Amino acid sequence: MADVPQLSRQLTVGQLAARSGAAVSALHFYESKGLISSTRTAGNQRRFTRDTLRRVAFVRAAQRVGIPLAVIREALAELPEERTPNREDWARLSEAWRGELDERIGQLLELRDRLTDCIGCGCLSLEKCTLSNPYDELGEQGPGARRLRVDRAVRERDDAGACARPGT
Repeated sequence: MADVPQLSRQLTVGQLAARSGAAVSALHFYESKGLISSTRTAGNQRRFTRDTLRRVAFVRAAQRVGIPLAVIREALAELPEERTPNREDWARLSEAWRGELDERIGQLLELRDRLTDCIGCGCLSLEKCTLSNPYDELGEQGPGARRLRVDRAVRERDDAGACARPGT
């Protein structure tokens, strides 16, 4: 069997995008963040090794479950010689990320429950409205738009004073 030339074992950014389903701009972004790497041809064109397909799939799967890119980069950097992650790597990392995801799910459930309470209150400044205004000091003065009322009272007072001045 003939040896395949080195160039044909590499992918252009367009080929990588087509095969991975990621946009070319996303691949450029991943490269700028150190998630994938390329070499350059004499004409300064990017070339990616075929194992970059697996790295892109790994990054996209981790992103889909809400793992930040910085955490993904750290995970990839821990691999020996920054090799492409395999099934065992994914199992180990996904187990490590499970606790963080469970915590986020708990926060989202709490947010959802608070949202239901907030919709029921109407004015969004009652004590129950911890979602949209958790430290609402003006809410202690009563419901409604307190600052608008103050501004309107000042304007009405100023307008009334202007009418009482001579020459107006």
